[in-house]
Amino acid sequence: MKESFTLLELLVVIGIIGMLAALSLPNFMSARERARDAQRKNDLKQIQSALELYKQDQTPPSFIAEGAGNTFPNTGSSWVEGLNTYMNKVPGDPAAPYYYLPDNSTLTFTLAACLENAADPEGQACPGGFACTSGLCYIVIEP
Repeated sequence: MKESFTLLELLVVIGIIGMLAALSLPNFMSARERARDAQRKNDLKQIQSALELYKQDQTPPSFIAEGAGNTFPNTGSSWVEGLNTYMNKVPGDPAAPYYYLPDNSTLTFTLAACLENAADPEGQACPGGFACTSGLCYIVIEP
C-alpha cells in the first residue's frame, strides 16, 4: 500500500503549478494597469466638474491658474475659494502629475493623464509639452 508521493509525482505537480502561475501573472499585471487607468480617468472627470463649477462662480468667467509646468495645482489638498469648496481633496497621480492648461480668453481647458495600458482604446497622443512613458494620454477638454 502506497502512503506517500514519489519525487517524480511531486515534481510534476510543482511544474504544473509553476506553469499556471506564469500564465496568470501577466493577466494580473494588466488588470492592475487597467484599474489604475480607470482611476485616472475618473479623477480627470471630477476635476473637470469642479473646474466648471469654479468657472461659473467667477465674474468674469475664468479658470484657476495652472501650477508649475502646466500641472493641476494643489494636488493632495482641498480646493476652497472663499465660501465655496470645489474639491475636498484634489486627486493626483503618484506616477506623473496631471497636465492642465487653461485658456481664459476662449474659456476652455485641457486636462490630460498618462495611461499605463498602451492598448487602451481611449488613449490619444499627449498634448505638446507633456510626455508619457507609454506615449498615450487620456485627454479631457472643456465641453
